[in-house]
Amino acid sequence: MIILTAVYPASIDLHRVLQFDYMLVHSADLGGPESLHPPVPLRSGELLVRRGLLDRGLQLMMSRGLVDRILGEGGIHYIATDASQPFLSCLTAPYALKLIERAQWVAESFLGIDEQALSSIMKRSFAHWSSEFHSVEQGRRVEL
Repeated sequence: MIILTAVYPASIDLHRVLQFDYMLVHSADLGGPESLHPPVPLRSGELLVRRGLLDRGLQLMMSRGLVDRILGEGGIHYIATDASQPFLSCLTAPYALKLIERAQWVAESFLGIDEQALSSIMKRSFAHWSSEFHSVEQGRRVEL
C-alpha cells in the first residue's frame, strides 16, 4: 500500500509492485538512499518469496478498502484508494517512515520508466551484487 500511495494516481500491476518493493528496501543498489535491508548475497531469491507475500498483502488491503484492483486491457492493476494516505499518516514507527520516504524516491525515479528499461535496470543491479558476491566467495576458497 505504501508503494501504491507513492505512485497514486497511477495504477501498477503486481510485477511492478514486486520490482518497486525490491527497490524500496535495496535502494542503495540503484543509486538511491541508504538501503533499509542489508546487502546479503543471493537476494534475488527474495523476489520469489515476496511475490506471494505481496499478493496476500494486496488482498488484505483490498478487503479493508485501502487498495482497489482494476481489470483492464493491460491486465490486473492495483491502485491506492482515498483511504490509503490517511491510513499511512497514522504510521509513526521509524521503519514505516523510512519505507514511505523510500517509496517516494522509487516513484519519482522509476514510475515513468517502461517495463523493458526497468527490467534492464533490475538485471544490472542483480549482476553487480552477484559478481561482487562471487569475487568474495572466490577469495575465501581454501586449497586442500
